[in-house]
Amino acid sequence: MTYRLRPLYNLGGYLAALCLCLICALITAQILGRIVDRIATGIGGDRIGLAIPGLSEISGFLLVGASFLGLAYTFVHGGHIRVTLLIGRLPAAPRAFVELFCLSIALVLSLYLGWYLYWLLDDSIAFNETSYGLLSIPLWIPQSAMLTGVLLFCLALAEAWLATLVTAVTRPSSFTIDDSGQE
Repeated sequence: MTYRLRPLYNLGGYLAALCLCLICALITAQILGRIVDRIATGIGGDRIGLAIPGLSEISGFLLVGASFLGLAYTFVHGGHIRVTLLIGRLPAAPRAFVELFCLSIALVLSLYLGWYLYWLLDDSIAFNETSYGLLSIPLWIPQSAMLTGVLLFCLALAEAWLATLVTAVTRPSSFTIDDSGQE
């Protein structure tokens, strides 16, 4: 299937990868700081105290960003687990309509999630909510990544839904399920 907004979905995937790289860099810096501290105390010196405050909290927020921002990218590249045991055995015409039904359910649920994430983000901004950890991080930052990722996923689902609908109406006998993500 050809996705016209693939560059936008790829951007979400790149941002998700950036979040994962930042997690890796922060944890590596924390480990190196501990090694330097151990070496310093091992040779009789004082502990330097090289630590990143709130590392677990920051890593958690980055993981949330990576998880949500990567949804659309994973979908258009065929990375989501899809159980096609039943759908794969149907003839092409009914298969197109069952696929359309499944995409409709996924789109409705994703829109529902996006709607409530929007109101969660709105409340966090209105009440200036911050995290409870060592660092007081405004919650709108990770919630923005969540909402952006879900909206990108909704766009990808809507694009797939529309393409499936066109195929189901115009040429249902030629419908195939493409899980590969290749064009």
